This record gives sequence, structure tokens and C-alpha cells, in this order.
Amino acid sequence: VQLVESGGGLVQPGGSLRLSCAASGIIFRFYTMGWYRQAPGKQRALVAAITSGGVTNYADSVKGRFTISRDNAKRTMTLQMNSLKPEDTAVYYCNARPQVGDGNSYWGQGTQVTVSS
Repeated sequence: VQLVESGGGLVQPGGSLRLSCAASGIIFRFYTMGWYRQAPGKQRALVAAITSGGVTNYADSVKGRFTISRDNAKRTMTLQMNSLKPEDTAVYYCNARPQVGDGNSYWGQGTQVTVSS
């Protein structure tokens, strides 16, 4: 199983970034996909998640600024991040967890997002 993130980088406050996650080795439509982030000294926390059917869930801190989407045919997931703030700075991780049952959950290697002037 591989989850490969891309799209991180350095952006000024108020700017935008688009993260992508490409999945292989899993039956993509059987998994809820999510983005988590971890800032230095803090625990990893959910940013946004999307079910196979497109139902989404967002952390309060990103509602209205971030949009999660997925393409089941291409086995990809994206996170469009707008109006970025310095507090959005973190390593962002792609996650896949079974939508039904207690199977394994999988993580990507992470991509750094830095919001700074």
C-alpha cells in the first residue's frame, strides 16, 4: 500500500496551496480518505475527511477555507487550501481508513506546509 502526497511548500499568509494524495495497493472506494496535520510539539489532528460517497467532515479551524475532494476512478484525493494562516503550518499527512469494519489504516509520508511572510 502506498499513499503519496504532493503539493506542499512555502506560501505567504492569505495564499493558497493544493495538496494531492495518490493511493495504490488498496481498493480506493472502500476507504474513507482524510488529511491530518501535525505541527511541532502538537499531536496529529484531523483536518478534513471524505467518504467514498463524498460526505465530508472538516475541523472547525479550516471550515470555509479548505475543500477536500476525491476521484475514485483515479484513486486520488486533494485538499484545496485557501486563505492560509501561519497557524496552518504543519506536516500534512494523507490517511486511508476502511469505511466499514476494523481493517488496517494507512498513512502517507507527509508533506510540509509552511505559511510565513
